[in-house]
Amino acid sequence: MENPTRTAEHLARIDQRHNDLREELASLIPAKSVIVWEVGSGHGHFLTAYAAAHPDRICVGVDITRDRIERGIRKRNRAKLTKLHFIHAEANNFLRALPAGVTFSSVYILFPDPWPKRRHHKNRILQADFLSAVAVRAGQGARLHFRTDYEPYFKEATQVIATHPAWQIAAEPWPFEQLTVFQSRAAQHHSLTARRRAAGA
Repeated sequence: MENPTRTAEHLARIDQRHNDLREELASLIPAKSVIVWEVGSGHGHFLTAYAAAHPDRICVGVDITRDRIERGIRKRNRAKLTKLHFIHAEANNFLRALPAGVTFSSVYILFPDPWPKRRHHKNRILQADFLSAVAVRAGQGARLHFRTDYEPYFKEATQVIATHPAWQIAAEPWPFEQLTVFQSRAAQHHSLTARRRAAGA
């Protein structure tokens, strides 16, 4: 039997975490900023290298594993990259908590969990609802970059993106290479880039 008090306490904790995340993001990212977002930033190798190569850009990496975020923060601090931020958050919660007017110029999703078992496919990050939510925050001409070493997931993601009204697969070279922990373990990988469609296109 459901315990109303326990349920209320659980919902209150969720609300508090969301408010804390919203306040954290507001303190780090000015309203109406244009940012580069890495979904699942791992140990921070890729985004730290990217931010060092593009010091004028605000870069934000999110990950659900706190230890990974702490490693990323240490890399950022050693490199003294003041516009690079690593946030402990789930991707959809991050989207909901972003300050008003913040948009993406680029989104990177590198080697996400492929959830290979069919009953777990619903947990994959690249799904139509997620693409729609990202599109709301994607600026004109924004790019989404996806890379995986699991071919079945790549095929599914390609289909989902190709049929989504807000995104169009673009025949473009990969914009920035940096070997990550996950990529170093992969025998091979597959990559794609998608472009945010113009409104009404």
